Amino acid sequence: MSDIEPVGLGFVAGHRGRTYAAAVGPDSDDVVLFSESPEDGFTQAAGYWRRQVPRAELEWLTLLRTVGVYGGEPCLVLDEDDTGDMAGLHIAYTGHSGVKAEALGYWLVDHGAYEVVVPRDEVRSVRVERIPVPTRPGEDRASGER
Repeated sequence: MSDIEPVGLGFVAGHRGRTYAAAVGPDSDDVVLFSESPEDGFTQAAGYWRRQVPRAELEWLTLLRTVGVYGGEPCLVLDEDDTGDMAGLHIAYTGHSGVKAEALGYWLVDHGAYEVVVPRDEVRSVRVERIPVPTRPGEDRASGER
């Protein structure tokens, strides 16, 4: 296993020169920014502060996801699981064969979606992917440009 700590899934956004944890919604054109301290325009909500802004006001929007390889097949790290005797990772299969997923011990959680919890040291090549997300309609997803 690499030294990268799993971060799970989530969005981060640039707004007015600052970086925030973010969530897309409630509409696809809106983003909610989160802060751990009070900031201008943010409202308090259960121990954190939040602000809804139009997506077009963002400087950038990025999806972070932790990926790796389990049993020679690609996976997405969903969470850490420390409820058992040893630390594990809750992972989702991202390959294209349900037969392979089931052979590796994944369980079917929804049509075409497989998950399993495995020991941390069995997941290899763990890395964080940063996927740019367009902030304006018509933007090129890869470059962030129109």
